[in-house]
Amino acid sequence: MDVTRIRALRGPNLWSHHTAIEAVVTCTPAECAVSTRNGFEARLRARFPQIRALRPSGHDETVPMAHVLELVALDLQAQAGCPVTFSRTTPTPEAGVYQVVVEYSEEEVGRLALELAQALCQSAQQDTPFDLEQALDQLRELDEDVRLGPSTGSIAVAAAARQIPYRRMTQGSMIQFGWGSKQRRIQAAEMDVTSAIAEAIAQDKQLTKKLLATAGVPVPLGFEVASPEEAWKAARKIGLPVVIKPKNGNQGKGVTVNITTHEQLMAAYAAAAEFDDEILVERFMPGNDFRLLVVGNKLVAAARRDPPSVVGDGLHSVRELVEEVNKDPRRGTGHATSLTKIRFDDIALSCLTTQGLNADSVPPKGKRVSLRHNANLSTGGSATDVTDDVHPEVAQRAVAAAQMVGLEICGVDVVCDSVHLPLEEQGGGVVEVNAAPGLRMHLSPSFGKGRPVGEAIISTMFPEGENGRIPLVAVTGTNGKTTTVRLIAHLLAQKGLCVGMTSTDGVYIDGERIDTGDCSGPRSARNVLQHPDVDAAVLETARGGMLREGLAFDRCDVAVVTNVGSGDHLGLNYITTVEDLAVLKRVIVQNIADKGMAVLNATDPIVAGMAAHCRGAVTFFGMDRNHAVMATHLAQGRRAIYVDNGQLVAAEGTTQHRIALADVPLTLQGTIGFQVENVMAAVGAAWGLGLDWALVRQGLASFVNDSDNAQGRFNLFHYRGATVIADYGHNPDAMLALVRAVEAMPAKRRSVVISGAGDRRDEDIREQTRILGDAFDEVVLYQDACQRGRADGEVLALLREGLEGAKRTREMQEIHGEFLAIDLAMDKLCEGDLCLILVDQVEEALAHIAARIERDKA
Repeated sequence: MDVTRIRALRGPNLWSHHTAIEAVVTCTPAECAVSTRNGFEARLRARFPQIRALRPSGHDETVPMAHVLELVALDLQAQAGCPVTFSRTTPTPEAGVYQVVVEYSEEEVGRLALELAQALCQSAQQDTPFDLEQALDQLRELDEDVRLGPSTGSIAVAAAARQIPYRRMTQGSMIQFGWGSKQRRIQAAEMDVTSAIAEAIAQDKQLTKKLLATAGVPVPLGFEVASPEEAWKAARKIGLPVVIKPKNGNQGKGVTVNITTHEQLMAAYAAAAEFDDEILVERFMPGNDFRLLVVGNKLVAAARRDPPSVVGDGLHSVRELVEEVNKDPRRGTGHATSLTKIRFDDIALSCLTTQGLNADSVPPKGKRVSLRHNANLSTGGSATDVTDDVHPEVAQRAVAAAQMVGLEICGVDVVCDSVHLPLEEQGGGVVEVNAAPGLRMHLSPSFGKGRPVGEAIISTMFPEGENGRIPLVAVTGTNGKTTTVRLIAHLLAQKGLCVGMTSTDGVYIDGERIDTGDCSGPRSARNVLQHPDVDAAVLETARGGMLREGLAFDRCDVAVVTNVGSGDHLGLNYITTVEDLAVLKRVIVQNIADKGMAVLNATDPIVAGMAAHCRGAVTFFGMDRNHAVMATHLAQGRRAIYVDNGQLVAAEGTTQHRIALADVPLTLQGTIGFQVENVMAAVGAAWGLGLDWALVRQGLASFVNDSDNAQGRFNLFHYRGATVIADYGHNPDAMLALVRAVEAMPAKRRSVVISGAGDRRDEDIREQTRILGDAFDEVVLYQDACQRGRADGEVLALLREGLEGAKRTREMQEIHGEFLAIDLAMDKLCEGDLCLILVDQVEEALAHIAARIERDKA
């Protein structure tokens, strides 16, 4: 079994809405029909008892090894605690070759699971050992390393519940919520609106205390010191007991409380100095340690934190008691679990010494032994939820502390006997405030109920009714995608929106190109959705990107499918038929928002059939309102766009919006049929987004079909009294559309310049010149720079074969080089002629044509 071409599908894809690992698996003839009765399944189950049945009862007794690999990869993740449920194995047209798809929740974990699954299958085949527990431990450890921690994860889960899209910006805890100009960002539990100054204040504990005191928040008396001697002087001035802590610190690192002797102070100073050169000495405030969580202007959770401790049983030593407590599955080594293992280190030993104990002491039954003086969860402490007990005045003081520092999310540390009473009444106070506070003590407290703090944070960032989304249009099809995308973007821009657009010729933000090349894939789409200026996105969504990674978004507002026709790129990546291509193209239709709109070509049967897979509404478009699909849709009172008496008509029920095609320059008075279809598709998208019709008319009238606005899409030039048309058509359907367009234009003599893309099927390359041979007097064939896997001269030979028996072509020439071919054709042009140039290097070829025309004028 050979596993190749492993891909991560990071968004909705051909197979499902889930993220998934896709692999091509090649099996030997014997592996294509593995018997479930000859001992293989027994060997597999001996190594992995939890795996499901390879075949449901009543089915064939053989399965391909690829299917076994699929089940093992999925079940290994499930046993490791990953929330995955979807997998699939599909045979390809190649004998013994399968596509295996397995859902993942974390990409790296999914890849490792596939690798381990292959090893386990081989082990069962060869009857060699396999360490299942080690494999599961690998997956669990990797999953814990790469997945979001509990604090950030809770915010992401809350966002998903509100249908707010989110994306990790780093491998850490920085997340973007929403898209474009509606986006917000967090880093762990810190919002994007939190200033660096506020964070710096929170880090500077002495400055924090000064500000809080100014706001009337009670704080402990304290001093900043630079040496142990100064610390002892400060302690005596304040009065023992005292607390020593780093001036800038977090997670309780270097903090020692309840210091009553000079010896303890010296040790505490040394511990604090490991984390900062600047040290604080403060009055020790007796009482309990509380963490109050403030989000925005509200207290949303509170917990009492208790230092790590063990309770004696009269039989075991302190060390043994700690080991037993650390066996609690809730305790881990990082922040991924609700509790952290108790550390048995020098600080713990020092704490034992103050209690007259050591590691090997056996405390009497019932005696509680502390292992730390501070109560941070990160050092093994525990938390008890007390949210419902907080006195309103205590809550007010916490909110005042957060706002004085300037923190939108703030952990306020309070020491007092009880949160039932105001701080002033019991001599309590605020000892610290924390930026980016940990949330796990509130999400999963050791005792009491968890609080929805993730929801509170998301609600502060996105008020009710907002979901961080911008209008998103996805466009796919065989031909017309780029023109349609450009026109939709132009229409939306009439509203004053900053439109982000991806297409095969670049990424554009507000009309400015920021990236070049074929940008119709998910990477470019994600870049647009991440751009902070973008108010609306129009994304050309090509087949290659969908196959390679899936979609860059979870759902769109409008999905436009221009056409499928006879298809394009067939025979690549196991998309061998038009039906296969249609299943892929309809992915954008299947991922429309519930209240979204699919804009579909009614005259293309395969595209019209996609309506059955749309959970939103459908707008059909087609030239003839009497077409069966159109007529039925209109009779049902639904949206449709058609042409009537030289006017584009958008109808829904009894409502009609009419636009004269004479006012739409792109269509050349309505004579270019495929451009009329592109206009209908674009209008359908604008209608689906609720764009005002006055703006639609304004946008259609101002969209000119030139090389600046619609590069390589039926660009018209005039040369020596002849008409020159440059277009990027590159498949048989495009040739048919172009022929129909030029036949409507008068010409004495017609010539065409064409090459062929080597990554198309032989019959598709031949069919292009077969169509052109019936419409043009002269054909100039050229071989371009990139043959895409074809041998030298192979594409030209196929094009030449297509011209055999041509009804109209009487002259045919072959040349190497696109620009030479263009010059050859233009040299022969006379007044009244028409020349169609099918360009390959779009920008360069258009520039070459324009430069030649300018030279001729001079």
